[in-house]
Formats: sequence, C-alpha cells, structure tokens
Amino acid sequence: MRTIVKGKNLDVSDADHRYVQQKMQRLERLLDDRSEALVELSIERHKNDDESHLVEVTLVIDGAPLRGVARANSHHAAADAVIDRLERRAVDHKQRPRIRRRRPIEEKALLRSLADGTADLARDGGPQVVKVKRFAIEPMFEEDAMARMQELGHSFFVFVNAENERIAVLYRRQDGHFGLIEPSVGGAYTSGNAGDARSR
Repeated sequence: MRTIVKGKNLDVSDADHRYVQQKMQRLERLLDDRSEALVELSIERHKNDDESHLVEVTLVIDGAPLRGVARANSHHAAADAVIDRLERRAVDHKQRPRIRRRRPIEEKALLRSLADGTADLARDGGPQVVKVKRFAIEPMFEEDAMARMQELGHSFFVFVNAENERIAVLYRRQDGHFGLIEPSVGGAYTSGNAGDARSR
C-alpha cells in the first residue's frame, strides 16, 4: 500500500509524517500492494483546543472509497482515532460479499478524484458519517437549554427535558425564535399527560 501524507496549509513535520506512515501500516493486511491512501493533516481554529488538530484519511478498498476524519489535541492522537475507526470499517467492508471489483487503475483514479473533490459521491457510495461526537447530557429546563445553546453559539442543542425526562432538541428558527423537537418512539407522544405534544 502506498500512503501519501500531506498538510493542508501547513508543513508536516518529519515526526508526524513517520508516525502516520507507521500507523497506516496496520491497514496493509486489508489492502493490496497497488492500493493508495491519502492522509491530510491540518490545524483549524476551534473553541476547544482538544479538537484543533485534524487528520483526514481517504483510501479505496475493492473500488469503494472509504473516508474518515478525527480531531484531537495533536496530530498523533487524531491519527490514532481515525485509523482505529477506519480499520474497523475496512474489516467490515472486506467481510461483505462483493459483486464485482474495480480494476486497480480505476481505484487510483477514484482516489485522486476524492482527493481533489471531483468524485461523484452518489455513484461511489454517497456521503458518509465522518465524525461521531459523544457528550454528557444532563436534565435541564427549556430556559436553561436556550441559555446554554446561546452560550455555545450553536444552532441546535440536545438535552434531557427536566419536566418530562425525555430527550429534546432545541433549534433556532429563521424568525429568531426557538423550536423544540420532542422525539417519540412509534410515532405517538407518550408524556405523562396524553396529547401534551406541542407543535413547534
């Protein structure tokens, strides 16, 4: 497997380059010698310094693109996270039955088109989830959730409503007010008071 490591608006240090190359060797057992992988390192301004270092990996397995992104407080930590995630996805992918495989020359062309942003993602498997965020969630009232959302500068906020102990999603409407989504399983809202669902 050939791994290309490059920086987005930064010079990749020798230490980062060696570390990424070494970590990517874990994927070699899943890919053949003709496969290519592109790893891009960048630094983005972020409210949380623990998410300022970004590592994006793009590779092609049996003609299908596989992409992953991770953020951390260093490129080493981000590389660990994204390569671990990609390794699990690559194993799952290899275990699925394949109807046909692209020729190696097509795989290289596909990887290049993914790298320069010209790939047709609808044809090549469509958009993928590239980031998973987990966070602690605490019961709070709607007013507290609105204040917290404004404090964070987000356009939506997930919380547990202290009034009914249900997960709710607060979002900012185009008219400047807020909306509240109260999910229910099976299509029926089942709070303590029947018919207490509110239209937002």
